[in-house]
Amino acid sequence: MASSDPATIKKTLQHHFGAYLGDDVLQECIQLCKMYNVTGEDLFFTYESLVYGRGGARQVTPDNVAEIKQKLQRDLEKQKRQLAKSNRPMLPMRNLNGLMKSGGNADLLNRLGASSKIKVESPSIGIPSAGESSRPIYRNSSVQFTRLDAQRSSEQPQKYRYMYEKISERSEVLDDRIEDIAQILKNHYGIADFGDPAASTEEDVVVVGRITMDSESASAESAKLNEASLTLESSRMMGSGVRVPLKFDPDVRIRQAVRGTGGLGLFPGAIVALRGKNGGGGWFNATEILSLPPLPPRERPGPSKSEGGFNMHAACGPFTTDSDLQFKPWRAVVQKINADQPDVVLLLGPFLDCNHPSLKYGDIDAPLPVIFQQTFIEPLRDYLDSKPGALVLIVPSVRDLLNDHAVFPQAEFGSSLFNDPRIVLLPNPCRFAVNDVSFAVTSVDVLFHLRKEEFVKRATEVESIGPEGEEIAVDPMANLCRHILQKRSFYPLFPTPTDLAHEVNLDITHSDFLKIPEQPDVLIMPSRLRQFTKVGD
Repeated sequence: MASSDPATIKKTLQHHFGAYLGDDVLQECIQLCKMYNVTGEDLFFTYESLVYGRGGARQVTPDNVAEIKQKLQRDLEKQKRQLAKSNRPMLPMRNLNGLMKSGGNADLLNRLGASSKIKVESPSIGIPSAGESSRPIYRNSSVQFTRLDAQRSSEQPQKYRYMYEKISERSEVLDDRIEDIAQILKNHYGIADFGDPAASTEEDVVVVGRITMDSESASAESAKLNEASLTLESSRMMGSGVRVPLKFDPDVRIRQAVRGTGGLGLFPGAIVALRGKNGGGGWFNATEILSLPPLPPRERPGPSKSEGGFNMHAACGPFTTDSDLQFKPWRAVVQKINADQPDVVLLLGPFLDCNHPSLKYGDIDAPLPVIFQQTFIEPLRDYLDSKPGALVLIVPSVRDLLNDHAVFPQAEFGSSLFNDPRIVLLPNPCRFAVNDVSFAVTSVDVLFHLRKEEFVKRATEVESIGPEGEEIAVDPMANLCRHILQKRSFYPLFPTPTDLAHEVNLDITHSDFLKIPEQPDVLIMPSRLRQFTKVGD
């Protein structure tokens, strides 16, 4: 139900409309929300749909309010007619994306409590309530599962409206990313002020910006970053958003890098801090690279009885070959799970891959939800029945046909597919903890994208981090993982490589869902690159 509290409605309206909503029409809009049982957000979306063809949002007038009212009335009448045909009770009119999950999972957990020793610690198995993101939402005698995604709350659900980006919002998010990293560097190195890379100076300055490719190289097909095509883009606040050609001094140094890295990996979208100057030659000459500080460690809760060891199996799709839909690899995974009896099973999509020839052309004998239920859910339920207290975690892929949120960051699967509290649906990417061991997971092949776009600039190490006297070989794969942690993002590239854009469908305006604010204990990322496990930093 939409809130009927005028203060809440007013706050929501002012948040979405901003300066477009004057005091003269504010009360009328509040009355419309109460009369038609819609939220302030839904009212805003209705308004934008009306003015979209007239050049976009502008100051709301009494005539606009009358149009909104007519639109809401038409929608209400249409809903009445549709529900009368189906002979179903009418639901309150509001945007489907705003509907929260019901407490049915919690009720089911309570009913299972006596037999499987499961204790409910939060209202549901879905998105935790605001301010409760670090509370356990699943616990039994051996496994305690906790969501660590602070953004995933009832006030900011993971499922958002996509294909709805505005250029102004995209640019603000990109600027904010630079300024957030600049603040981290400022605190770490004690920098007083940052300079503008486009401004000529006599003294060396420290600048922060995004690595980009010059326009001539970027327009070419299969263009790859190299030292000749490097440019540095500052934020509008620190340098008017200008792109400046970037050159490195022959004796360039890198400060506080991990010992043995031997330089810095650069790729489009990487945020870097450089010391140097623009001597008036039309480019910024960098003499020193300032490495980003490591992620802060996660704040650990107090001692708990559930901090013991546990077994986890992880597997990623696609779970069948392109030649058939027999799912033989998946059946091998099921056999392994049944044999080893792990406490936690982590599965990453795609489950029903949109690129599979049979699925792409509809050469199937049953509806997709039925195939998903019979192939994946039923074997998992059989396993969970045989292993009381076990837990299954499911993360989707942008290639999953059954997930209607085909962008990255991506919402979890809809709860309408099945209803089992022992199977937890997670967004892509996600962060969680099991028995106080923290995980960061995504199903996007970001390692391959980084490997394809990376250009490594060699530099002399200064004040390196790591044990002294040890010869550490340069490890390209570990460095790829380090990019994700140092840049504090599940997808630090921008823009997405042209030939790989269909694998990501990146939504820049919701980049907050991609942030990694603290150091995970385990980072899990499927890739077409050769599999590996490494202990890093």
